[in-house]
Amino acid sequence: MNQKIENLKGKLIVSCQALPHEPLHSSFIMGRMALAAKEGGAAGIRANTKEDIREIQTQVDLPIIGIVKRDYEGSDIYITPTMKEIQELMEVKPDIIAMDATASLRPGDKTLDDFFKEVKERYPDQLWMADCSNVEEALHADEIGFDFIGTTLVGYTKQSNGLQIEENDFEILRKIVANAKHKVIAEGNINTPAKAKRVIELGAYSVVVGSIITRPQLITRSFAEALQ
Repeated sequence: MNQKIENLKGKLIVSCQALPHEPLHSSFIMGRMALAAKEGGAAGIRANTKEDIREIQTQVDLPIIGIVKRDYEGSDIYITPTMKEIQELMEVKPDIIAMDATASLRPGDKTLDDFFKEVKERYPDQLWMADCSNVEEALHADEIGFDFIGTTLVGYTKQSNGLQIEENDFEILRKIVANAKHKVIAEGNINTPAKAKRVIELGAYSVVVGSIITRPQLITRSFAEALQ
């Protein structure tokens, strides 16, 4: 594990993403967002698409978790779903590539196990992060050899419907940390500094925070709704 990755221990990773329908959708803006995150003390960035990552790399020298979000008909998986997205990311070589590691089938009815074996063989030196939605998925991803196990999709899949990452003092995270051999990254609905601090205290290697820092439309809405 190189020094850049070691520097993530106990630190904040900021997710700088804006999808095509969002007001800040622009690689230029995401580059500046990453720079602002760095100035604020972020130790890493999570970013979507090779275009955004390429721009972010011109602005900050922080480790990047790269993804490509893309929808495919007939599959629930949209975070780095196929080899096409992996190859796009390899053009910019993010430090870590994250992918959906849930129990759902990938496009073409491919299982996670088959897909991960394929990408590991093709890119043996790349670091991989598993975006999971429950304890079982996380421990399976740990078992098959992901370098980082993330709680990214808790509450966002049919397998985790109704689950919340912060329930019972982050019980899901605590179970994963207690049983996983690889580093666990807390991500998903960690929307206060107190929650970010707590997940690190509970043994998460790093914490990813996104919308509450980088999506002004959502931050604004929380204030506007409080005044209604």
